[in-house]
Parts: sequence; structure tokens; C-alpha cells
Amino acid sequence: AMAADRALAMATCTAPVNIAVIKYWGKRDTDLILPINSSLSVTLHQDQLKTTTTAAASRDFTEDRLWLNGAEADVGHPRVQACLREVRRLARKRRGGSGDSATCSLLSYKVHVASENNFPTAAGLASSAAGYACLVSALARLYGVEEELSEVARRGSGSACRSMWGGFVQWQRGERPDGTDSLAHQVAPETHWPELRVLVLVVSGEKKPVTSTAGMQTSVETSPLLKHRAQVVVPERLAQMIQHIQERDFEGFGQLAMRDSNQFHATCLDTFPPIFYLNDLSRHIIALAHRYNAHHGHTKVAYTFDAGPNAVIFALADTVDEFVEVVRRSFPPATNGDQFVRGLPVGSATLPQELVAAVVTEPVPGAVQYILHTKPGPGPQLVDDPSQHLLGADGLPRR
Repeated sequence: AMAADRALAMATCTAPVNIAVIKYWGKRDTDLILPINSSLSVTLHQDQLKTTTTAAASRDFTEDRLWLNGAEADVGHPRVQACLREVRRLARKRRGGSGDSATCSLLSYKVHVASENNFPTAAGLASSAAGYACLVSALARLYGVEEELSEVARRGSGSACRSMWGGFVQWQRGERPDGTDSLAHQVAPETHWPELRVLVLVVSGEKKPVTSTAGMQTSVETSPLLKHRAQVVVPERLAQMIQHIQERDFEGFGQLAMRDSNQFHATCLDTFPPIFYLNDLSRHIIALAHRYNAHHGHTKVAYTFDAGPNAVIFALADTVDEFVEVVRRSFPPATNGDQFVRGLPVGSATLPQELVAAVVTEPVPGAVQYILHTKPGPGPQLVDDPSQHLLGADGLPRR
């Protein structure tokens, strides 16, 4: 326990990004962030994509403050406040009547929170899942809360509940109106499928035409296809996807991931007025993946797209070198030839002439900004090294 007179308490955590292979789209309760269907995701490795968050409490702080990537942000944001409130509530409940004076005083102090991503937010890689998972993890550490935290993270951003676990994660829709059973749990750890790899094709840093929050509510209100998807299609697909993961069946996993991504974007098109998250380049990548698989006679790569134009490609490790070379030939890098592939190392590959002829049609130079090579990874981590704190002893950002 913390000495009650200690001026400053601090905790730092990291948390991962996740990519849904059975998509969440649509809330049945916008305040509690309760989904109309369950979803399933793959947690990506934090060596390539992570958020780091430091939370500090001190009796010297005069107000709650928040910094994102070095710039001060609105700590009064309702979703940030919901997470703060819920973690503090759990901390009080945990203390019960024991009245541990250190935690009691800690709970009465204002907090400072600093958060940083090791990837460009503008790249259209959803940072809210990692951000809120990390916020909740750091606050929970600060206050000594060890309860199930995916429900709290969900109050920040729906998909954030899935970032509370590593590997393969299911977010159960839940039935209760209060959301207490709308939780995430791990289907399999990241070690379960060591050969699985992920390639993020970053196509453009444009801002989304419609935010996910606004888009999904319009879809709920106007798309009959979305209703059919939530009630009929998703429950069956979830069971299938879990089985493919358990059996490490890439053929089944990849096919279903592509179908589910396509249907999610079809519900966006079925929304009125329609929403377009994919662009010409996204469609070009989809066609490329299908030509590549057709050439090989089975599913070697699978795409999935969230609410934006970036492609996330799943493949097994032995396919990566060749497919990256196919992407390089299809979208020759404009200037950053050496920086085109980032993350895990990628070997060189010589493409057979018949593959080039069948798969690489008209190259579009400079269309893909870069490829990030990563793999499934673990859930939130505590950072023990005090030199890694984002806040200094004065409670202000270090850099």
C-alpha cells in the first residue's frame, strides 16, 4: 500500500490495437456502448502498434488533465469521464469498508494522464481501441483494481474491450440492458497460431468521410441488411470463425474474414444516405488478393477493412515475402523504397513470370504509402521501468 503522505502515485501501461475479423457495427445502446451483434478480433503485436499511457494522482494537482501525443486534450470528454468514473467506482467497491487510507486519499486526488501512440494516428489505424484499453489499464493499476476491465474499456470505445486481451478475442454482445454481460474474452492466446502474419497496407492518411460513431447509428436506423446481418448472419459466422481459429485452418479463416469484411461494407452501402469507407485503391487491393489466390488455387492471403480505406491482410509466414513483392510491383513506392516495408523483417522474393502476368495487372505508382508487417500479440502490459513514464515527477509531460 502507498504511504498516505506520498505526494505522487504513478502507473504506466501499454495496450494493443485489434482488427476485427467478424465486425462490430451498430449499437443497441449508445450511452453504454452495447453492440447489436457479437464480434471477433485479432490483437496485433505491440512491438509494431501500441499506445503507452501514464496515469498519475497527486494531492498537488488542481484539476484532471489529459495529453495525447504531447498536446493537451479535453479531459472532460464524456467517454474519458466514463472510464475514470468506472475505474474509481471499482476501486471504492474493492476497498469496501476496509478504508485503506492511502487509496482513499488517492481516489480524492485529481489525475494527470498522458498517452502516446508509436504509430501515426493519421494513418487511419483505429487508435481509440488501444487508447481506451490503455487508459483503463493504467488507471486500474494506479488505483489497485484487478477486476474484469473489458466492461470499463467498452465504455470508452466499443472495440477497446477487445484490446484488453491478446491473441484472438470475442466480444460477447450480452443480453442485459445494463451491459454487465457485454464483455470480451480470449478465444485463443497469440501463441496458439505462431505462423499467422498481418500486413497493414496504409493507403492514405485522409480523415474518414463519416466517423464510425455517426456512421453506425445511421446504419442501425436505415439498413435492413444490417439488421439481417446482426440477427441471422453473425451468430453462425462467429461459431465458424472460432472453429477455424481453433483448428488453425487458414483457408476457412481467410475466406470468412473476406466475406465478413465485404458484408460490413455492403451494410455501409445499404445505409441511407450510403457511406463509402473503401476507395478505388481499396477495391484494387481486393481484386489483387483474389487474383493472387486464384493463381495459387487456394486462399493464401485474406483482406479485411475497417471503417476506412486501409487494407489489413492476413497470411501465413511462408507467404509474406512473395506477397509483399506482389504489392511492391502493383503499387511501386513513390520515393520511400527503403521505408516501404516496416515492422517485422521481410525477405526478398523472385516472382515467377506467370505469377506476374496473372496477378500484377496495371501498376499504380505511389498508391500504397507503406506496408506494416506484424503478427498477433499479447494484451495490455505494465511498464515497470520508471524511466518509461510519460509524466515527470512534477506530473507534467516529459517531452
